[in-house]
Amino acid sequence: MGYEEIRLKQNRLSLFLEVLKNARKEIELNCNIRKSKDTVYDSYRFPFSYASFKSIIKSYIIHFLIQLFDSEKGLKKLRNLIKKTERKTNFYSESYTLLKMQKPALVFCTNQRISLAIAPLLAAQDLKIPTGTFIFSWDNLPKGTMVVETDFYFVWSSHMKKELLYYYPYINENQIIVTGTPQFENHFQKDNIIDKEIFFKQNGLDSSKKYICYSGDDITTSPYDPNYLLDVIKAVRVLNKKGIQLGVIFRRCPVDFSDRFDSILEENKDIVTAIIPNWVKVGEEWNTILPTKDDFILQLNIIAHTELVVNLGSSMVFDYAAHKKPCAYMNYNPVTSDSLSAVDKIYNYIHFRSMPDDAVVWLNSPYEIADKIELMLGDKCENVVEKAQEWFEKINQHPAEEASERIWEAIDKICRKEIC
Repeated sequence: MGYEEIRLKQNRLSLFLEVLKNARKEIELNCNIRKSKDTVYDSYRFPFSYASFKSIIKSYIIHFLIQLFDSEKGLKKLRNLIKKTERKTNFYSESYTLLKMQKPALVFCTNQRISLAIAPLLAAQDLKIPTGTFIFSWDNLPKGTMVVETDFYFVWSSHMKKELLYYYPYINENQIIVTGTPQFENHFQKDNIIDKEIFFKQNGLDSSKKYICYSGDDITTSPYDPNYLLDVIKAVRVLNKKGIQLGVIFRRCPVDFSDRFDSILEENKDIVTAIIPNWVKVGEEWNTILPTKDDFILQLNIIAHTELVVNLGSSMVFDYAAHKKPCAYMNYNPVTSDSLSAVDKIYNYIHFRSMPDDAVVWLNSPYEIADKIELMLGDKCENVVEKAQEWFEKINQHPAEEASERIWEAIDKICRKEIC
């Protein structure tokens, strides 16, 4: 964009910080269970690794820290230990020196989950520079993934503000700013929608067909996503025999680089067309794979030129709600159930408890997909679209297209010390 940029030196996460961070998450989840008397928080845990000597040592240290600090008071001590540890690092010293020299009006962190952000944020706070962070996703707060502590917290909605106050009682209400998230703004930039014939030609689509979108999930959330895609393809074949003439656009999860869909895509070219997300990989971790402006336009046009979306519990329901189009959620286990694939676990996550009844069409078995897609194509889902819009307005501050403007207004007020 032409702005001057100063980059901090690339640093690796220290082993000790990683251990402290993981222990903090486990203790937060324990505290949430005790506070809510709800064991759903156990489903946010990942199994400890014992695959190597190093991982065994890490796991035992984490277990020891959990036993040592497993209470609200202990959690506070652990948070302070993380800060004390990070203030002793070279990265903290480098950040402190740079910030002292540059004197920024604000240090803003766009993802509350990044452990490497702790040191520069602490340096800023020690220099009396205001700090802020943005809550990265709609499902983050119940998971115990908050690792940074800042002066201000930018959240998607009043609903998320309540969550933040519930899970992190050390945060005061006046520290929280409701802005919405910029990720949905592209849907209101109608000038970026290109002509259907041009879009179809660019992506090798058949202009005689209507298309539905299958939106993929990451491999952890949906390890059997290829099975779901294949079931949708089979349902489309049934509908095509009835003369409806449908195709499927497959948009994979942008951080999924696996080959698990390749054989299905190759064997069903007459039905499904993959349109690859236009993201760039700037680092090795999943959170360093970032969307481009071109991808926002691509996603906008996929939605504009498809009738509906099918997926397993994705926030794409809101992207389609912005276009007044319905979403169908997969709601069955395609293979023998295990802890990773069980849909009852997925839809019991806290963030789905905000969903109104009938905000999506539920696909409860592969045998009903064809009938329900046909129903969705027949303009008989007005109530579903209305409920999805209601959910969207609860999850994300509206007007949704003004999120960036609200963020900049808040940043300006912080810099002017109108908010403190």
